[in-house]
Amino acid sequence: MTRRTPDNPVAGALYIPVGDLALQTRWPADLVDIDTIVHAAARVHILNDSTAESVDEFERVNVISTLHLARQAASMGVRRFIFLSSIGVNGVQTKGNAAFTEADTPNPHNAYALSKLQAELGLQKISAQTGLDVVIIRPPLVYGPGVRANFAALMRAVQAGWPLPLGAVHNRRSLVALDNLVDFIVTCIHHPLAANQTFLVSDGHDVSSAELVRGLARAAGVSARLLPVPAWILRAVAGALGKREFIQRLCGSLRVDIKKADKLLGWVPRVSVDEGLRRAVAGIQKR
Repeated sequence: MTRRTPDNPVAGALYIPVGDLALQTRWPADLVDIDTIVHAAARVHILNDSTAESVDEFERVNVISTLHLARQAASMGVRRFIFLSSIGVNGVQTKGNAAFTEADTPNPHNAYALSKLQAELGLQKISAQTGLDVVIIRPPLVYGPGVRANFAALMRAVQAGWPLPLGAVHNRRSLVALDNLVDFIVTCIHHPLAANQTFLVSDGHDVSSAELVRGLARAAGVSARLLPVPAWILRAVAGALGKREFIQRLCGSLRVDIKKADKLLGWVPRVSVDEGLRRAVAGIQKR
């Protein structure tokens, strides 16, 4: 099921357009003989918008409508509901060598992350009431062919040869290539031990922002141009410009521990960071 038929459908795939995720949507006819739902739809834009109207919209789409779908899925005999949440449920950053784990106390940092946590809790309650298997996946930044927003802007800047002030940034961030995320989702569809579990997922290799720029440059076949501007200066300038959240993503650390996925499901990333970046760059070069 998709919101709409994609512009470039996969050959042999069956698409059932259902429109927007909403309370008025009635799903049963589309859920007949469906074994597993992978729920990736969400309101994700304007992450720093905490106005009352925005908060209400996050709750309507990411919480209420998600639980509405899950209840109807359970009533139609769907076996498993895989929910794409966000590492933002854990928090906005890690310090030193620390890494987020599934056992951490949630610490959502904005309306989007809070709505994801509320959806997780609601799904777990539905699971306890109905027997629906719920699998929660909290990915960090996802990149790959078709990536947009800040990551796409960074790729274009690197390809254009712009000098970037990230040479002195020594943070550590976990990312997940789209191919790795899809592979993990497929594992969760079939693996019996994934039922009613929460997982963090990543490429298994953390990078600094400077290393990320170098990796993108290698993938694009250009030279990385990095200026060694101290991180504290970048933070000060970003603060003056009202871009604290943006610069946090560039200078702060956010590491995730994926040992649970390996230990419980035997899953390890199939694609390296370098290969993931190569595929992402190839995707943007085709546009």
